[in-house]
Amino acid sequence: MFDNISGRYDALNRILSMGIDIRWRNRVMREVARQAPNNLLDVATGTGDLVLALAKVVPGPLVGLDLSPGMLEKGKQKVQRSRFHARIEMMVGDSENLPFESDSFDAVSVAFGVRNFENLEAGLAEMQRVTRPGGMVYVLEFSKPKNRLFSKVYLTYFKHVLPRLGKLISGDASAYTYLPESVQAFPDGDAFLACLHEAGYKEGRSIPLTGGIATLYVAKK
Repeated sequence: MFDNISGRYDALNRILSMGIDIRWRNRVMREVARQAPNNLLDVATGTGDLVLALAKVVPGPLVGLDLSPGMLEKGKQKVQRSRFHARIEMMVGDSENLPFESDSFDAVSVAFGVRNFENLEAGLAEMQRVTRPGGMVYVLEFSKPKNRLFSKVYLTYFKHVLPRLGKLISGDASAYTYLPESVQAFPDGDAFLACLHEAGYKEGRSIPLTGGIATLYVAKK
């Protein structure tokens, strides 16, 4: 599915989010800058938007890993055109079976990817395993707004308008039907903080963004 939409994925993100997704990644970048990690793994990196943004505040090597060769190919092209190409490695890999030694990274990030894990617990456990003690995890993911009126407007757009626009632009109906379904099924807020705790992270906190449309979760190993 992600291979099928990879060619228009970035354009769709800008259009369907009205550019707000850029602000969300900038918020992740500010949080990562506070930690000042020397290296970082970006899981489910897709076309590389987040790993490229974080390269501005991470001085050492970064790895972007994704299961979709189509998405990754677009990411590689963007990395090669960037000034960070010498420090970013893009590779195909499974988030639930990471090809790295334990305690390899100062920080691990993932944007809009954890809800796609086939086994959420396994994916979080792998992210925790490769994070060094004292290192941080940053998870940016869609969530469900708590305000009743705003939530009603948002869900109408998310369930009815977004899938039609996505199908019209990408030609793939399944991808943008899957999106709202996966968000509704995802354990957001305190439920996801509990998942991070179960995976071995501590000091977890959640930062709602844009009225709770998305949430940034930050926790320490």
